[in-house]
Amino acid sequence: MNMISKIYGHARQRDGEELKRDGWKAGILAVSVSDHRLSHSEREAIRAIGERLYGGAHGSRS
Repeated sequence: MNMISKIYGHARQRDGEELKRDGWKAGILAVSVSDHRLSHSEREAIRAIGERLYGGAHGSRS
């Protein structure tokens, strides 16, 4: 007996970059401060925003 729903029969798993692109189109930015495509000043800006919104390193609130 096949227990997989027919609704999800054609679904596929998306990779992280595709999820980030789709999120951006919806107004959500998901970025790593270690992304090599960012300049040093861009990484520092992302880090500062993350710490302001979510607390210190890796989201730990003080």
